[in-house]
Amino acid sequence: MHLRPVQFVDTPVGRDGQVARLAGGMLWFAAYEVIDAGQRRTVSIADFDTHFAQDETAMRLHRAVIAARAPLILGERVLRLDQPHVAGILNVTPDSFSDGGALEDDPVAAANAGFDMVAKGASVIDLGGESTRPGAQLVWEGDEVKRVVPVVERLVKSGAIVSLDTRKAAVMEAGLAAGAHLINDVSALLWDDRALAVVAKADCPVILMHSPDPAKGPHGGSGYGDVLVEVFDWLEARIAAVVAAGVDRARIIADPGIGFGKGLAENLALLNGLAMFHGLGCPIMLGASRKRMIGALSNEAPVGERLGGSLALALKGAEAGVQLLRVHDVAETVQALRVWRGCKDQALVGR
Repeated sequence: MHLRPVQFVDTPVGRDGQVARLAGGMLWFAAYEVIDAGQRRTVSIADFDTHFAQDETAMRLHRAVIAARAPLILGERVLRLDQPHVAGILNVTPDSFSDGGALEDDPVAAANAGFDMVAKGASVIDLGGESTRPGAQLVWEGDEVKRVVPVVERLVKSGAIVSLDTRKAAVMEAGLAAGAHLINDVSALLWDDRALAVVAKADCPVILMHSPDPAKGPHGGSGYGDVLVEVFDWLEARIAAVVAAGVDRARIIADPGIGFGKGLAENLALLNGLAMFHGLGCPIMLGASRKRMIGALSNEAPVGERLGGSLALALKGAEAGVQLLRVHDVAETVQALRVWRGCKDQALVGR
């Protein structure tokens, strides 16, 4: 069984017993789409207990969906997760699809780019030293360490929250020693045999992303029956394994992996079903900025001309209760979210 929150409302005022709050955030919903044995039906929140009070799976999922997410403790910083945050993408690679390697071999310029994103409203800087685009070459861990550590040190010294985007245990160790606050692994700690132990020992937050065969690379896969259900189930099993290995569940963030081993129709299905992932009981990260799917839906717009689509997907995530939005265009996304937040706040105080 799976539960997807649907029928979102502007305000819970006057709707006691008819709506539920999504993950302790700014959204309320009035019903679930219940997906069970391939069948789908809608059950209102008002009738949920009547239908499912004795169903342990349904009640477990419901509790996970509505539970407030614990704030992330990141050194001396605390990141509350009751509203969406922007994670600014900072690449220090020679073959990044988004910036063409402009910041490689220049840690000062890279750090300055990170400072600029923080000034524009990014809550987190997601720093990567290895491209994960299709066809990208594997980077030796020593080179990756040389690329990211000097930038981590400068960003942390300034007070920025730094997420290190890597799948290599040695890079994780070096980055965490330099002050990085959390790990973002596109392989969900499956590519490197030591990665899970490193994260567990460090007791740091970790982002686990779905890809079909992460031990081989992020872009494999042979198709899906029901992509929404299959990605949810994969992440649920992976989260359970990571928790069993000693990582606090409250420090795990789930990412459905838009664009990784998925075609256009599958990416769209995941985006339309994003709210279901709250049933994992973890915060959600959405990384859809400048992705290929935007070009596919807009006359093959090149990477540099995908701002409109990126903003549309960021707001799609916000409307589904996503807590972290990983983006290239920080200022524009922050502005869009502020307007979105204004609409939400007004709905709560009156019309």
